Parts: sequence; C-alpha cells; structure tokens
Amino acid sequence: MALLKKTTILLLLAIPALALGKLPPPTQAQAQVAADKKAQAAAQADKDKQALLATMDALTARWRSRAATEGWQANAPVAVAAPMPALVQPNTQSSASGQPGGVMGAVAKAAPITSEKNGTAAPSADVKKAPSPPPSTPQKR
Repeated sequence: MALLKKTTILLLLAIPALALGKLPPPTQAQAQVAADKKAQAAAQADKDKQALLATMDALTARWRSRAATEGWQANAPVAVAAPMPALVQPNTQSSASGQPGGVMGAVAKAAPITSEKNGTAAPSADVKKAPSPPPSTPQKR
C-alpha cells in the first residue's frame, strides 16, 4: 500500500514536468508541408469566396427580375468600390477617446467640473427627497 502511494505521488509530481517540456522545432519537410497546407487553405477560401459572390449575384439578379413582375420597388444597385475603412482597420485605439493625442482640448479644460455627489451639480429629478421610512414591524402581543 505504501509503495502504491509513493508511486502515485511520483506520477502526480511528474505530470507538470512533462507538460512544461518543449517540442522540437519542425524539420524542413514539416515546415514545407505546413506551408503547402496553408497555401491550399488560402486557395480554397478564395474559391469559396468567389462561389459565394457568384451565388449572391445570381440571387440578386433573380430577385430583381421578379421584382418588376411582382410590383415590388427595386432601387438601383449601389456600387461598392472598396471595403469601408472601419472594416479593414484594426480595432486598436492609439489615444484616449475624443482626445487627439490623449491631451485635453481647451474647451474640455475650461468646462466646470460638476458632481451630484460633491454637491456641485443639481440633483437628478429621480433622486429621493427624504430617506424611506423603516418597514413596519409587527407588534408582539
């Protein structure tokens, strides 16, 4: 029984050491296979994108042809020259919101600092005027 406990403890102590081990770097052949797979995946993604665009164009053409016979209003298609900048730019922020370069402007510096908590601003309309009365407790007889 003591041998089983010692073996179990040794195994439990060895598991984290095994998890911290490093894998060897990939060989030239493995790196080439990975690059080929990545290129194939990119080509397949481009092919799928083109197929999706063709299907969307066919569906749009079919809907527009039916719109005239069904009496639906069809506006002229809008040409999109390039993707919107918001869709291609990274969503990282380089400075504080609304502050160019992270520096407060003259208007912001001149604005008075008001706070309900500090008493430098009028209380909101939904603020209680007085504390709530304590709940009534039943009297014991």
